[in-house]
Amino acid sequence: MSNSDWTDRIAGERMAVDQRFNEQVKASSFSSQQWGLVMTAVEFEIENPGDPDAARIVADTSKLSSVMPEMERVANQSPMGGPGGDSGGSGGGLLSGVKDALGLGGSGGGSKQQEEEAARLAQAYAEQLQEKLESNGRWKSVCEQAQG
Repeated sequence: MSNSDWTDRIAGERMAVDQRFNEQVKASSFSSQQWGLVMTAVEFEIENPGDPDAARIVADTSKLSSVMPEMERVANQSPMGGPGGDSGGSGGGLLSGVKDALGLGGSGGGSKQQEEEAARLAQAYAEQLQEKLESNGRWKSVCEQAQG
């Protein structure tokens, strides 16, 4: 059974976690669009699926670097679409502040910082997804599906 087979079977749990996770995304430096890009680059895997007690969902973030240029374009396109959607009072000042917070203000190191933040958030998402599966009583069957 391929890795995606088990992930395809947990769509309902993913949707529930997506809704709950929105608050963490809003509290991050990412807009909703940027978080969507992050999630397209992240794949979820189950480590040790043969032992549900020791198994855990991990986020494979090795492809994040491929979406970072697009994330910067999204950040530059939509000043009102930033985290929280708060326009503040000074459009340019707020945008500059957001860009600086994202590391896009010209230092060049922001992309790496943003990639690290995305990886941390993706793993937090994976942990919440596992908690959801455990609370629904589906964790053991999902591990079996992942094991093949």
